Amino acid sequence: MATDPRVTISILNWNGRNFLEQFLPSVVATTYSNYRIQVVDNDSSDDSLEFLQQHYPQVEILELDDNYGFAEGYNRAISSWRDPYVVLLNSDVEVSPDWLQPLVAWMEAHPKAAAVQPKIKAFHQKDHFEYAGAAGGFIDRYAYPFCRGRIFDTLEADENQYQQSLPVFWATGACMMLRRSVVAETGLFESYFFAHMEEIDFCWRVQNLGHEIGVEPQSEVYHVGGGTLPQGNPRKTFLNVRNSLIMLHTNVPAGQVFRRVMSRLILDGVWAARQIIGGDFKTAGAISRAHWAYFGTLKRWNRRRRHIYRAGLPIGWPQNGMLPGSIVWAYFAQGKKRWSQLFGEK
Repeated sequence: MATDPRVTISILNWNGRNFLEQFLPSVVATTYSNYRIQVVDNDSSDDSLEFLQQHYPQVEILELDDNYGFAEGYNRAISSWRDPYVVLLNSDVEVSPDWLQPLVAWMEAHPKAAAVQPKIKAFHQKDHFEYAGAAGGFIDRYAYPFCRGRIFDTLEADENQYQQSLPVFWATGACMMLRRSVVAETGLFESYFFAHMEEIDFCWRVQNLGHEIGVEPQSEVYHVGGGTLPQGNPRKTFLNVRNSLIMLHTNVPAGQVFRRVMSRLILDGVWAARQIIGGDFKTAGAISRAHWAYFGTLKRWNRRRRHIYRAGLPIGWPQNGMLPGSIVWAYFAQGKKRWSQLFGEK
């Protein structure tokens, strides 16, 4: 009888003892036959490590010497991964007992795939999709991300309307299964991002290299979300806006960079103006700071583009999961609040 492919479940932690105590039991109860659990600790100052050593001695611990954020934290864990598949799993995710098998089966059936995610549902409202990933990630021409089951702040109830497995533009870092051989070939995250959008940037790059990103709704997990930075937090807004601009600058074809970035800056400016009118000066300020941070690092991103071209690597717009128009226009002007209104029921 063939042995199931071995999987590393890698959980990034920073002062998350409470999340580990609440959600690690569900991970340990996974029914898949061949996996190991690793906690990558971003130099926590709470008693996370003592808790693990006392209650979960079977969990492997990789201690880092600083808080490197989501992106570089996982980058520093790559050398410790030995198994064919690795799952990046947020510490605030509750998994179902049989969550892992469908993800492995999907990857085995799609040998060119780089990553796949399960259906992500809300821990505090389990009949609804969760913001960070829902039933698969999509993007519009200005790098605004949205999901099958979530557009901006509109979260759909899960009524099994998105049960089909299909290629998507991006898989969420909250729970993403990676093919380790692809990571070894391409690298993982842009460390400058620190957190937010780094998984979308990764998925964009690997699709340009011919790999596939998928969603397998037969696997379900439940995400608290906002455990480190809650939705609406100015720091989260800053990172999302800045990193989206960087993604556009470094990944779209050369003749489109200026047009796409300028359009995105204008759309962000309208968003900031709306926040000022509504009295939310913190969000408006975060958008402004993100724009200045992007402009302040243009030389870095121009060097990245030159490196890509000199290496002969492809650059452009992947076909899967791409909305050719504007999700901002579709949502706010046309009133399209559901993914099925954009693409039909799938």
